[in-house]
Amino acid sequence: MRFLTLTLFLFICSCSLVNKEAEEQVLARVEDKNLFISDIEGIVPVNASADDSSLIINNYIQKWVKENLILKKAELNLKESQNDFQKQLEDYRSSLIVYSYEKELIKQRLDTIILDYEIQDFYDNNNQNFELKDDIVKVLYLKVNKKAPQLKKIRKLYKYKKDSDKDELKELAHQYAEKFHLNDNQWILFDELKNEVPIFVSEATGYLKNIKYIEVEDSLSIYFVHIEDYKLKNDLSPLTFEAKNIKNIIINKRKLSLINKIRSELYEEAFINRDIEIYTNQNEN
Repeated sequence: MRFLTLTLFLFICSCSLVNKEAEEQVLARVEDKNLFISDIEGIVPVNASADDSSLIINNYIQKWVKENLILKKAELNLKESQNDFQKQLEDYRSSLIVYSYEKELIKQRLDTIILDYEIQDFYDNNNQNFELKDDIVKVLYLKVNKKAPQLKKIRKLYKYKKDSDKDELKELAHQYAEKFHLNDNQWILFDELKNEVPIFVSEATGYLKNIKYIEVEDSLSIYFVHIEDYKLKNDLSPLTFEAKNIKNIIINKRKLSLINKIRSELYEEAFINRDIEIYTNQNEN
């Protein structure tokens, strides 16, 4: 009966049907620390039922009690040096403030336009950093239902020899293919292709060197694959495959340079205005 009364009381409080004096009612205590009604304001959703509200409030109280019990035990048993987090908290707060401020300055002042020649120059001057970690391919593939119309035509066109064949194949793919990748100018990971097409490859180097056209099937579909080009693991990665990564590297370098410039400007301005002083060691002779 006592539990039911407390639960009902808490639910009423959570719906803001209490006066100012009641808000200071203590709901729980762990040694010298109290949980007040005002501390749980807003934890119950507006449309929650009475049962749900009671459950939410009682769970919150149980969690608060358990967390404060372990906190008290930790404070009692940890050494003072382990227990003093004031400096860490101050450092963390300072870092957050500086990060937020610099982030806003970067948003306002960073030049994010990267020209093609900049990407090319970075690639040419850093070839040693662009070794492929995986096999990649330029490929066109389609997954087509075995009962789809124009199947014979698709079988002929996927081995395209001219641009008009490719254009016609794209039209048929949009009409009949269940899934397709038609951008054979884009490099993709060979593993991505193997995830899409049921092919078994025991040794990628020999496979890619000798296979250009693939036609395999499962119970419902036929897969047509045209491997236009490939690069093997440890080869030099193509520029087009690295372009996005290079852009990110250039942007990050610009961010770092801008932050250093902002800090230097701030330092110089403060020094000129005599807002800072650096004192020498008075013990030095």
